[in-house]
Amino acid sequence: MNNQYLDSHNLVTPQHSKTITIVGWVILMLFPAIILLTNYSLFPSIALDSWPSTALYWLTSTGTAPYGIITGLIILAACYRSMSMNNFSKLVLAVSISMASTLSLNHFLKPYFAEPRPNAALLEQAYLLNTQDFYQHDKAEKRQMIGIAIDQLDIARPDLKLSDAIKSHWQHEVGYAFPSGHTLFAVTLALVVGFYLLSTGNIVLPALLFSWALTMGFSRMLLGMHWPQDVLASTAIGGTIAALSIYIAEFVSARWSMMLTKQITTSK
Repeated sequence: MNNQYLDSHNLVTPQHSKTITIVGWVILMLFPAIILLTNYSLFPSIALDSWPSTALYWLTSTGTAPYGIITGLIILAACYRSMSMNNFSKLVLAVSISMASTLSLNHFLKPYFAEPRPNAALLEQAYLLNTQDFYQHDKAEKRQMIGIAIDQLDIARPDLKLSDAIKSHWQHEVGYAFPSGHTLFAVTLALVVGFYLLSTGNIVLPALLFSWALTMGFSRMLLGMHWPQDVLASTAIGGTIAALSIYIAEFVSARWSMMLTKQITTSK
């Protein structure tokens, strides 16, 4: 089926697409906001050696480098056949801008706020780690230090068991907490892609992407990697970046079309 036909025969107008995307963004912020305001602690609230925690680990891995790149490419590939080349070009540009922005912002904000992760705070409460000293070391040393603390956790907290996957994840993620890079990635990607898919009349894939982004935020909190405020702020920032990226992509596309039209008119 012709991609242009798919874009021009749908029940979702550009205004509807914008409205639904904004509503989705608000819903994504609503859940971590409620958790934060009620002061409810999600960590440790599930058994970290259970199948739900393993499932959350695999879900959160879809936003972990290098798997996040694969996730993005798979999503773009799924979009290719469902929209016109013009809209797909704008989508690729918006995704590229948003991903570069979130990555840069994440690397800048983490050392600026220097917030310890919940799992590091838990290990400190068990007298297995000194977070002030821990974050002064380089990545290799921090991974070694947290590995030793995890090995001693069975004795200090016999009620808290970690699966091998969670142990590996804790040792891999040894940077600061704020903001949540995984949440930034998932929210921004879901909103940008969702906006362009909705404009083609596709509702199913945007719903799946929003659900993925929401679950990503929960996985970061449940696995002890982020606080509710990290996920809430990252969702707010991700939505802002998504909106700006879409605006820039639309502006560049419009200017490019005007230049081509002018060039064609002049050449006649």
